[in-house]
Amino acid sequence: VQLQASGGGLVQAGGSLRLSCAASGLTFSRYIMAWLRQAQGKEREFVAAITTSGGATLYADSVKGRFTVSRDNAKNTVYLQMNSLKAEDTAVYHCAATSRFGIATTSRNYDHWGQGTLVTVSS
Repeated sequence: VQLQASGGGLVQAGGSLRLSCAASGLTFSRYIMAWLRQAQGKEREFVAAITTSGGATLYADSVKGRFTVSRDNAKNTVYLQMNSLKAEDTAVYHCAATSRFGIATTSRNYDHWGQGTLVTVSS
């Protein structure tokens, strides 16, 4: 299984970025997909997740209303549109996949992880 995240970079506060995560080696449409992030010196935290069909999503309170998670099962790809970025959004963003039932917000519930993409927001 491989999850390849991309789209990170340096952006000014208030700006936008779109992250992508391309999956291979798994039946993508059977996996709940999530984004989690880890800032330097901090624990990994849940950002957003989307169910297998894309019919339901869940967001951390800190990103609700600013970030949107979506998926394209035909392309085996999950996206994270990030708007109104803040300095505190600076982190390495990882995509993750789980075949468990129900959206999980803790890292240990995810079976597969990508290598991460760095997002840096300058204030």
